[in-house]
Amino acid sequence: MKKTSILETARAAVAEAQKQGAQDAAVSAATVREVKVGWRDGKLEKISEATTQGLSIEVYVDGRYAAVSTSDLLPETVRKLAAQAIDMARALAPDPFRKLPDPKLYEGRAAIDLDLEDAGHGALSAEQRRAFAQGIEEAARSVEGSANIVSVTTDFSDSQSHLARVTSNGFEGEVRETSFWPSAEVSVRDPDGRRPEDYDYAGARHLCDLPDMTQIGRNAALRALGRIGATKGESGKRTVAIDPRAAGSLLGRLMGPLSGAALQQKRSMFDGREGQQIGSPLLDVVDDPLIVRGLGSSLFDGEGMAQKRRTIFEAGALRGFFIDNYYGLKLGRAPTTGRASNIIFKLGELDQAALLRQIGDGLLVTGFLGGNSNGTTGDFSLGIQGYLVKGGARAEPFAEMNLSGNHLDFWKQLVAVGNDPFAYSSTRVPTLVFEGVQVAGT
Repeated sequence: MKKTSILETARAAVAEAQKQGAQDAAVSAATVREVKVGWRDGKLEKISEATTQGLSIEVYVDGRYAAVSTSDLLPETVRKLAAQAIDMARALAPDPFRKLPDPKLYEGRAAIDLDLEDAGHGALSAEQRRAFAQGIEEAARSVEGSANIVSVTTDFSDSQSHLARVTSNGFEGEVRETSFWPSAEVSVRDPDGRRPEDYDYAGARHLCDLPDMTQIGRNAALRALGRIGATKGESGKRTVAIDPRAAGSLLGRLMGPLSGAALQQKRSMFDGREGQQIGSPLLDVVDDPLIVRGLGSSLFDGEGMAQKRRTIFEAGALRGFFIDNYYGLKLGRAPTTGRASNIIFKLGELDQAALLRQIGDGLLVTGFLGGNSNGTTGDFSLGIQGYLVKGGARAEPFAEMNLSGNHLDFWKQLVAVGNDPFAYSSTRVPTLVFEGVQVAGT
């Protein structure tokens, strides 16, 4: 018997929903295979492999909307699920904004191969995965000062997925993709009894695009060993450089309130500020879903709308939002897309070492440790760790400090941007330097 494809399953589910009384329907179906190997202190700690499948049906019935999902893709289950969704919709209040996107929004899909699937994924063996995880740990324990290492935990995980989406008003699309994620976490012994820890990781669509995985182990160990002897720095207004890996997290906090939901529900500090200056002229950010092998790349979004490169901040001015079809209708605005893809920061000309030389004295933040960021007011207060900068170079480590401010002021203090984006993320942000930042320590 011929095996039904994911796309065919989605088509059949849409037809079934319409047959049972839905005016419109949308179906997403997927299969995902994930494998993970964990290695800890010289031993295999865990190995897991799981293949999952799922299907969701969205129905639009007499101005009402409902969505249901299942992991059983058998035709009889799908028929029952469609009937259940329609019964649920009829029991709900009408919502005039629940509609499928205008078919025009499906048009203009880029005619490029994003190359998101590594054809060699299926040949990756259990022995290779184990060797990767083991090799990362061995590399961590090979660095100078490794006698102070207490524990090393490493992982190698990979996945392969196949997604299909079909709507009753003309959209069909499929995505096949793979990803690979090696990582290491290292804890060390501090003379004062503490056990500071740090980590390193990478991610890529193709195995060959990962860095030397032993370097991940070495980096994690060096980061952790560099935390030994950390103390609180002095409070005051300082020049602060943010390391690329941490800078992505900071930018994410700025961009969270750009969603259509936040705008419509008056939970966004950007409400009414489109076109206004939010940051310094160095705040230049685009959302680019069409990067070949990008971790956030796609030709269409979760609703089927064609993906396009969009400017979010241009020379500090706010230019774009992430607005899905539902909130676009509620706001009376043209929808863009419901979520970010690859966030790309315009680069400067200097690397981190050169930027630190320019700073002279200040702080290099390498990680954020909890805290909060209010998307409505823009106020934030974040725990930070990193290194003091003295005489233009990285000096002793600091910890248990706090960085606070308001995003609407803070990003105007951006004075320099590096040329060193963190490559193994869908958020590619370089070293960022801010002047006059309020930090609290001793």
